[in-house]
Amino acid sequence: MSSRQHLLDLLERLDARDPDHLPVVPLAAYFEGNDFEECIAPNQWGYGRPPIAELYARLAAIAAKPEVEGVYVGLHQDWGSALEDDSEWPAAENVHVLTRADAATVEGWLQGLECDGVGEGWPYGQHIDAPVPSAGHRALTVFWD
Repeated sequence: MSSRQHLLDLLERLDARDPDHLPVVPLAAYFEGNDFEECIAPNQWGYGRPPIAELYARLAAIAAKPEVEGVYVGLHQDWGSALEDDSEWPAAENVHVLTRADAATVEGWLQGLECDGVGEGWPYGQHIDAPVPSAGHRALTVFWD
């Protein structure tokens, strides 16, 4: 089974568990095997956002920082269109960083990724299976347009 199909299966399971909130998946689950440049921050692709492979490498480096518990991808409300179109990768809305660092520090880590900022919490509500930061950590959300 392809990584895309594994991701779609995971997304369908998450959606069935909590249809009122957008799914959140681990970084590797979203980016492994993904070469669809317009699946995340499509408006910045070609206008400063690095290629998907570099974006993944940069986010993986953030995930490896000692003050970070994990980095996750929040799906866009239209992710399901990839179920009908084999040429699409499920669309992402944002990236969540579980960390004890503050938003300004996380923004510094994101230089060159053309993001539009970092906010506190889950902007569309927390999916039932979304990771919960441990004591002293918070969920920060990275936004693109």
